[in-house]
Amino acid sequence: MHLAAHFPGVNNTTVWADPRSRSQIDFSSFEQLARTAERGKFDFFFLAEGLRLREHNGRVHDLDVVGRPESLTVLNALAAVTERLGLAATVNATFNEPYELARRLATLDHLSGGRAAWNVVTSSDAFTGENFRRGGYLDRADRYVRAAEFVATARELWDSWTPDGVSRPFAHEGPQFTVSGEFTVPRSPQGHPVVIQAGDSSEGREFAASAADIIFTRHGTLEAGRDFYADVKGRLAAYGREADSLKIMPGVTVVVGDNDAEAQEKAAEIRRQQVSPQNAILAAEQIWGTDLSAYDPDGPLPDIDPVPDSRITQGRVRYGDPSPSSRLRSSRGGPISIVARWRALAEAKGLSLRGTVIETTTRQSFIGSPRTVAAELTAFVDQRAADGFILVPHLTPGGLDDIVDRVVPLLQESGAFRSGYTGSTLRSHLGLREPVWKG
Repeated sequence: MHLAAHFPGVNNTTVWADPRSRSQIDFSSFEQLARTAERGKFDFFFLAEGLRLREHNGRVHDLDVVGRPESLTVLNALAAVTERLGLAATVNATFNEPYELARRLATLDHLSGGRAAWNVVTSSDAFTGENFRRGGYLDRADRYVRAAEFVATARELWDSWTPDGVSRPFAHEGPQFTVSGEFTVPRSPQGHPVVIQAGDSSEGREFAASAADIIFTRHGTLEAGRDFYADVKGRLAAYGREADSLKIMPGVTVVVGDNDAEAQEKAAEIRRQQVSPQNAILAAEQIWGTDLSAYDPDGPLPDIDPVPDSRITQGRVRYGDPSPSSRLRSSRGGPISIVARWRALAEAKGLSLRGTVIETTTRQSFIGSPRTVAAELTAFVDQRAADGFILVPHLTPGGLDDIVDRVVPLLQESGAFRSGYTGSTLRSHLGLREPVWKG
């Protein structure tokens, strides 16, 4: 299987009240987590992106108050303190330009000896777009059109240098971009940086099948994982691709204990820490779309209906919205149906507001003793629900320690995971072929 480490940063699953928790912006935090991942022989280290500080109820979101550093800058620094670990940056294709970003990624690929990856994301969020000249004008469908041409253009630029180091002029003319000139960075040790696509939507799956090397997804059960795996792998043939050319790696959480019962107790405590009384109200406000500060988090659910088209949250998709353009228009997945499900669950189990939030929003993926967790991770891969996992710890920066020290050795012992790196590039870790030069 393949393993990667996600830096927790500003995730709402991160437990900041834990005394072991440290800065989400100090370089030592990034370095510690990356060194731990490399000690565990992980494929890559993964950084998310935030292009604007999120707001909730007119105030900067608590998790964003100390800022969100730019991911490529951090990864260039990490290239100097790691040797084999892949370095994956999330960079938005809506608010960047192909030449500039292709150059920055190619530079990281050279500085790291062929370990760079690009997680391609898009945005139709006008709130974020206010930080940029272009603004947030792209519709949901158009942003994938732009992203697909962006990736294709970047690959043309990377291919404008021959494998033996000769630069050739490039020229690209398309609906989104018209660029020509000469690229300044030679072809990298792994040909191109690895391309990651994060998304579960039909458009995201199709984009990944056509253009990505890895798809970063989420699914909570083995059956859901198998369905997703079969669907995405089944799309590859239409693009002349083989099943192994795209790795499916869901983001997961892991709680390890000395035995299964202890792990379950730890997981329950982590959920309670993640959903403090304040966070319970915030989560409910995301769904109801209105100020609920007058409600008791340990009391019953609010007895009001959700507010349509609320703007209480800015810079993130409102919980339960399938997309920004379909807010509250879906009777199946929007806030109205979520409130109905929450009320039914609270009544059936006698849950408070906070208890309902804990029950519905913070369930760990794999819980158990080291041997139990190792067996479950292996089963997901063996049964074709995933090719590997992007681990999202609840602590910054020590959240990987139990996994690397207690679970990884069992995976290595069984032959499910590598005992050592056999190559120097990220493509070699992932078993991906170097792209054929198309100059």
